Amino acid sequence: MLIPILLVIVGLALLAGGGELLLRGAVGLASRMRLTPAIIGLTVVAAGTSVPELAVSLIASVEGQTDIAVGNVVGSNIFNVVFILGLCALIKPLTIGGNTIRLEYPVMALVTLMCLALINDGSVNRLDAVLLLTVYVCFTAYMVALVRDQMSATEVQEFGAEVKDLGGDAPTVKSLPVLLAFVLGGIAVLGAGAQATVTGAVDLARLFGLSERVIGLTIVAAGTSLPEVVTSLVSSFRGRDDVAIGNVIGSNLFNILGILGLSALISPLAVNPLIVARDSWWMLGTTLLLFPLMYTGFRVMRWEGGVLLATYGVYLALLLV
Repeated sequence: MLIPILLVIVGLALLAGGGELLLRGAVGLASRMRLTPAIIGLTVVAAGTSVPELAVSLIASVEGQTDIAVGNVVGSNIFNVVFILGLCALIKPLTIGGNTIRLEYPVMALVTLMCLALINDGSVNRLDAVLLLTVYVCFTAYMVALVRDQMSATEVQEFGAEVKDLGGDAPTVKSLPVLLAFVLGGIAVLGAGAQATVTGAVDLARLFGLSERVIGLTIVAAGTSLPEVVTSLVSSFRGRDDVAIGNVIGSNLFNILGILGLSALISPLAVNPLIVARDSWWMLGTTLLLFPLMYTGFRVMRWEGGVLLATYGVYLALLLV
C-alpha cells in the first residue's frame, strides 16, 4: 500500500515542479517575443496553471484509464469553484469586477453546458474534440482582441503583476537555450509526474476498493489543482480579487475545452455513466451556484465562501458513501 501512496505523492510533486518549469520557460519565451503582459496572461498563464491536469489526463487517455482522464477534468472544475473560491472568500471577501461577470462567467457556464451535451452519449470522440479546441482558440483570440480595445489600465496592470509572479525570473532571462531548457525540462518532468500519479492512483483504487472514477474525481483532481489553489490565494491576499477569480474561471474553461479536447483528439474517451448521470450535473450545479453569489453586491462574502466549502463537503460525502 505504501508504494502507490508514494507514487501519487511523488507524482504530484513532479507535476508541480514540472508545471513551474514549463510556465517560467513559456512566459520567458513569450516575453522574448515582445508579447504584452496582458496577452501572456490570457494565453500562456491562463493555460499554465492547468498543465498538471493536462499531463495526467493525456497519460490516462493514452493508457486507457478514461475514468481518471475525464474524472480529473470534472473533479477539478468542481474543486476549483467550491473549494478554491470558497477558501479564498472565507479568508477574505472577494470583490467582483472587470469582465468577470459580463463575459468570462457566462462563457464558463455555456461551456459547461456544452460539455454535458457532448458527454451525454457516453463518449467524447474526435469530432467533439475538434469542436472543443476550436471554441477554445476562438475564445482566446476574442479575449486577446478585447484586451487591445476595452481592458482598463488597472486590469492590464493586474495581468502584468500576475505574469511577473508566475513567470518568476524567466522573463529576465535572455538566453534562448536556457528558456528552451526550461520548457523541455518542464515537459519531461511533467511526463514522469503524470505517469507516476496515474499508476499510483490506479493501484490505490484497487487496494481500497474504490473505482478509478472516484480516485480521479478526488485525489487526482484536488492534487493537480494545487497550482490554482496557490495562485488564487496569493492573488486574494494581495487584493487582486479579479485575478483570483479569473484564474479559476480560466482554468475551468481550459480543463473542458483544452484538456478534454486534446485528450479525446489523441484517443476518444469513453465516459463513465455515473459521471454522465451524477458528477457532470454537480459540475454544472456548482457553476450555476456561483452566479447569485457573485451577482449579489458583486462580492463573495465570507458566509458565502462557507456555503461553497460546505457544498464541496456534501459532494465528497455522497461520492465516497
